[in-house]
Amino acid sequence: MKHTTDHLIGRGSLQQRREQGRAARKQCPRSALGRHEAGGRDALALLAQADPGRVAELLPLRYGRMLASPFAFFRGAAGVMAHDLARGPRCPIEQQICGDAHLGNFGLFASPERRLLFGLNDFDETLPGPFDWDLRRLAASAVVAARERGCRRDQAEDIVRTLLDTYHERILAFAEMDTLDVWYTQDTAESLLRLGGVNRHEREAIDKARRKGSRQLVKEAVDWVPGPAGPEMRIKDEPPWVYHHAGATEREISAFEQGIEKFLMQYRGSLAEDRRVLFDRYELMDVAVRVPGVGSVGRRCFVALFAADGHHPLFLQIKEARESALAPWLGAPAQPHNGRRIVFGQRLCQAASDIFLGWASSKALGAEFYVRQLRDMKGRLDLEDFDAGDLGEYAAACGYALARSQAKAGDPARIAGYIGKGQAFDDAVVAYALAYADQTEADHAALVAAVRAGRIEAMTEEGG
Repeated sequence: MKHTTDHLIGRGSLQQRREQGRAARKQCPRSALGRHEAGGRDALALLAQADPGRVAELLPLRYGRMLASPFAFFRGAAGVMAHDLARGPRCPIEQQICGDAHLGNFGLFASPERRLLFGLNDFDETLPGPFDWDLRRLAASAVVAARERGCRRDQAEDIVRTLLDTYHERILAFAEMDTLDVWYTQDTAESLLRLGGVNRHEREAIDKARRKGSRQLVKEAVDWVPGPAGPEMRIKDEPPWVYHHAGATEREISAFEQGIEKFLMQYRGSLAEDRRVLFDRYELMDVAVRVPGVGSVGRRCFVALFAADGHHPLFLQIKEARESALAPWLGAPAQPHNGRRIVFGQRLCQAASDIFLGWASSKALGAEFYVRQLRDMKGRLDLEDFDAGDLGEYAAACGYALARSQAKAGDPARIAGYIGKGQAFDDAVVAYALAYADQTEADHAALVAAVRAGRIEAMTEEGG
């Protein structure tokens, strides 16, 4: 029996779906994806639209981090780029996308079987949208990163073409694969990072991630304090990233703890039944505030420490889930709860997801959250240490991983039909990436000028 539901992206034969991809070129020519038109928009005004709802005391830190470099600005400006992409031609091939697929949002993480995988690891902005939005954001981030490392224009273009060559080749291969084989494909750290030969940075990141687990965190992230039945674990303050008492922290923790029992019960209900049994073996010991990455600064984020048998630790990150930065241009998600939206996108796009991935709401804070393990065999490569060769290899790994993510979440045959076997699609994405890197540098310069003129308050972790 054939399914007839209209939303099923896999309907039709392989050839029919390829033809659907080719037909999409009439609605959105591939060459059109290479154009970026600023059109006089105000990037700083667009950034400010994302300020409401954030912890007010942390807004200067948000702008302080974005001030650091054009790449830091790019990381915090997913909403600005979504606005710009929405003003251009829209490819009709849509699927679940990450929404913020830049070089810094790929990394290492563990499967439930404790295999170390590589891929996208941040889904705060995930929504259904045009497949090319993720690829064009990733390509633009590669140019911005290359320029910050002193690469010439031809070197930056080579890096992007390496990324696109890898992505292109892999999408075409996925289009020919068995559907279940695509779904089951996992990109291990070694297989991906070996694309250009494993270098020192990659080997160090892999080894470090393997050493990161809840048990290993005890020595560096836990203080032992006297308790009624003996020593008890408490989260160790690690300024400026994790702390109990600073600025708005005590107010936020106090409000969160008011309804924490209901929060944890709701979170428990979002887990699969077997995971609930596992979660029930743990007791909450402590909660602290954690300052998240550039794009999320000002969003509430907590670290919760649980223990089984009094000394077996479990660290969970509880991060506020707001409306996706892409929502004004892509529409409301199918999931009314933003934590659930993020969890759904992560489960669909990743090869394997955290066993404790879930969601819940805090009535006291009037906020939605998603939950995952903290630093559990997670790692990322420090791009600041990369030269042009390192960056090219890493960009290829990211292109490789994005292709797998899109093939699992969408229909690689339709994408393959649209991009074709030639260079027209790649040429357009390269042109867009170079143009958008120019735009990012101009937007960053505008932020620098606004801070110097006192129109925007910015501070660093050191308070300057």
